[in-house]
Amino acid sequence: MSDRSSSDPAPARAAGSAAMDAVDPAVQVLAGLRQLILDAHPSAQGIALDGLLRSAGGLSRENWSFDATWTDAQGAHHHRLMLMRDAAGTLLHTDRARECAVLKALELTAVPAPKIFWMDEQGQRLGAPSVVMERMPGVCDYMALNGPGPLDARLSLAQDFLALMATIHAVDWRALGLGERLGVPEGAPSLRDLAHWEGEYRKAQLEPHPELDYVLSWLRRRAPQAEALVLVHGDFKPGNALIDQGRITAKLDWETAQLGDPLEDLGWVTNPVRKREHQIPGHWERREIVQAYRERTGRQVAEADLLWWNVFSCWKLSIIQLTAVAEFVAGRYHRVFQTPTWLYRPMFQMMEAAS
Repeated sequence: MSDRSSSDPAPARAAGSAAMDAVDPAVQVLAGLRQLILDAHPSAQGIALDGLLRSAGGLSRENWSFDATWTDAQGAHHHRLMLMRDAAGTLLHTDRARECAVLKALELTAVPAPKIFWMDEQGQRLGAPSVVMERMPGVCDYMALNGPGPLDARLSLAQDFLALMATIHAVDWRALGLGERLGVPEGAPSLRDLAHWEGEYRKAQLEPHPELDYVLSWLRRRAPQAEALVLVHGDFKPGNALIDQGRITAKLDWETAQLGDPLEDLGWVTNPVRKREHQIPGHWERREIVQAYRERTGRQVAEADLLWWNVFSCWKLSIIQLTAVAEFVAGRYHRVFQTPTWLYRPMFQMMEAAS
């Protein structure tokens, strides 16, 4: 779908209004994008938005790709862009301004991440909080490490992902001013994260879950201190990256980024329930991943601390699933999710191993 009209843009609409609900989503997106361009470039002429396409994927946000062209006092512009717009129902409640702050800071680093163009923080233009960013080359493949590719190529990619994690954790967040924007944890980041996700748990809880309460109590008693305070991605996985010809071209989905314990990311990729995404059986498993991280960062990575973050990862995933259930019951989410009973056994097994 394209929009090549040069008439005055549609006026801004309040997020969630009945008028916007009645508008075709593509028409609404085109009108909102044109207004964002004019907000940023008041002298823009001949605005063209071509190839608008809503892509599959994204459980909490809509993904729209398009090409934007216009002319202004600085000359002609042509950009390949991606719109990330909050969906009506969500698995994660996140802040677009925080995400944009992280991405703008990363432009000054070696981390491959999309450049931010515009933000509609309150959804006044696009009907829901949104971010427009550079559309980078590559494809998203959750199973890139365990797909049909040659073993040596997959091992090389796995090592590249580990190196990218280490690069993110080495970002000088103080020099980039991210402490002011993201907030520096007071005390152990593990306790901060636990408190945050307990809050999400209580908001999503529709019935008693004694198993999750038991795990929460265990996590609270054993919360570790952090060996370092770093920029954490918060959802580090191949499915949140773009890969082009065996090379990682972009790390995506920074909405859960924060300042925290580096073992949060390492605990996510060594979490046993995510083995198929992050590990290559017999070649790139927990031992190899942890050893490679130690060698790249010089950190000790205490096994007891890492195990805590493994349990926390499963507990956090449980809360995300309960959020999806609550959103579906409320009529805001179209997909049916099961309650997270399948996660109880691996959590209890890890907790027993830690005794």
